[in-house]
Amino acid sequence: MERVFNFFKRNIQEIQEGGSAIFLVKAYQLLCRIVLLPIILLIRIARPIIIIRFGELMSGRIGHFAANTEMYLMERDAGMYPEKTIDFFCHGPASNQQLARMWKRKLPIFSFVGDLHWLNKHLPYGDKHCITLPSDRDLQGFFIRTKPYLSFTEEEERIGREALRRMGIPDNAPFVCFHARDNAYLNTTHPKNEWRYHNYRDSNIYTYLPAMDELTSRSYYALRMGAIVERRLITDNPKIIDYATRFRTDFMDIYLCAKCTFFIGSGVGLISIPMLFRKPLVCVNYIPLEYLISWHPNCITIFKKLWLREENRFMTFREIIESGAGRYLHNEDYENNGIELIENTPEEIIDAVSEMDDRLKGKYQPSEEDEDLQKLFWSLFEGSDLNHIFVSRVGANYLRHNKEIIL
Repeated sequence: MERVFNFFKRNIQEIQEGGSAIFLVKAYQLLCRIVLLPIILLIRIARPIIIIRFGELMSGRIGHFAANTEMYLMERDAGMYPEKTIDFFCHGPASNQQLARMWKRKLPIFSFVGDLHWLNKHLPYGDKHCITLPSDRDLQGFFIRTKPYLSFTEEEERIGREALRRMGIPDNAPFVCFHARDNAYLNTTHPKNEWRYHNYRDSNIYTYLPAMDELTSRSYYALRMGAIVERRLITDNPKIIDYATRFRTDFMDIYLCAKCTFFIGSGVGLISIPMLFRKPLVCVNYIPLEYLISWHPNCITIFKKLWLREENRFMTFREIIESGAGRYLHNEDYENNGIELIENTPEEIIDAVSEMDDRLKGKYQPSEEDEDLQKLFWSLFEGSDLNHIFVSRVGANYLRHNKEIIL
């Protein structure tokens, strides 16, 4: 009864605040749901024969829109859902319209499903007809065993190639995408929310430039990514392109991440797009430690370091895991424990991207020491709710230069 009371109270408040426009929207929603009610009752009756389920994709943030949706498809195709089940989806405003179009080519996504989903949840026995999307963490090793679900149409391929030429990138020229998180996107798209707690993931885009200079000397173009960014990127290197402020579109966000030779970034949502297309990743300034992408076989990661102010030293990776700091997700967690976050140096980023380029070209030869350090690092991890498959690598030079903080 309390739930019903709160429902009516909330809707009355919204109508009082929004006036006649909101009233008409609410009236239309109510009419739609009354018309759709018999469908929900028929679905209940048909359950012994076929189970029809409804779900809402996490479309508001590009990382979840990409990764959680793909995890659903991988679990579905692995036979993890009940037999004789048909699933339908809806979603709210999309963080990327091109990604929404591409998912619609793979999944039955309809706007009216939103009302069916709402009715189903608010009527008895709706649980069996609800889709709970999985986590974005691949604990089963599906990523290694599957190919990309998404692809571009011939027309989209043509549009993408033309856009690359307009940016000054010749046909078939290799390019990388790079991205550093800042506050601009969330503060602009969700201004009413307080996002400061995410700041621990930020990094300075200018510390990436020496690494991009190195890659352009190796014949790459380098494109700075980002939907909304705090500042323009100023460089005199003509092969480093500030795509985020000069050319950015929803379509090209997806196309570039799908076509780049590899992607350089940190643990933010956009990195899920190159992952969808099985592109190699170089993860820099990565944090928290235990949220690393461990299941990607062509991923190199280097981490922010955690400096203990009172003890005047860095935490070891073992200490980070055992103390719980490897799962800190708020600025306050670090501040309250006297931890200062130290970003990767330009030299560390150069080493990581150079290693990836050398590996992709078959030039990289790890030493016995390198392999021993990799084993030592990964020995700190056990299967958990965050990681169960361990096939990625930590930057070789990063481990060599930080042996003292592994254990």
